[in-house]
Amino acid sequence: MDREFLIDLFSDFGPVAIRKMFSGHGISVDGVNFALALRAGLFFRADEVTIPDFEAEGSKPFQYSTRAKTVVVNSYWELPARLFDDSEDFVQWARAALAAAQRAKVKKRPKGKTAASKKTEPKKPAAKKTTKKAVKKTERRAGKATRPL
Repeated sequence: MDREFLIDLFSDFGPVAIRKMFSGHGISVDGVNFALALRAGLFFRADEVTIPDFEAEGSKPFQYSTRAKTVVVNSYWELPARLFDDSEDFVQWARAALAAAQRAKVKKRPKGKTAASKKTEPKKPAAKKTTKKAVKKTERRAGKATRPL
């Protein structure tokens, strides 16, 4: 899928950012990636809320093969072929994919520090590590000082 095709496909959905990614394109809105257009097809972001819809359509999750195994990426599912010809349903699925991506982003957001965790004891400066060279140098100095004249 080329960039122009994707722009046309998402025209009823609204403005999207399309950037090169892997062997295709990543599609996002406001920095949230919700679709992948690859040689294997178009894949929408999915989660526990939307996966049943993909399964009902007979879609499969994105997968790729390595030398050792086949990796299944359950967070992106192949868009049902019928949606390429039905712009109204396509827009609904795209909105659902964006919502799934936004839910995933919220889950990943790091939790802020609590007041209790802010009241920790100040860190003590780390002790200097003694290297072999420093030990030998100290031994040599000590030996010179104790040598008889």
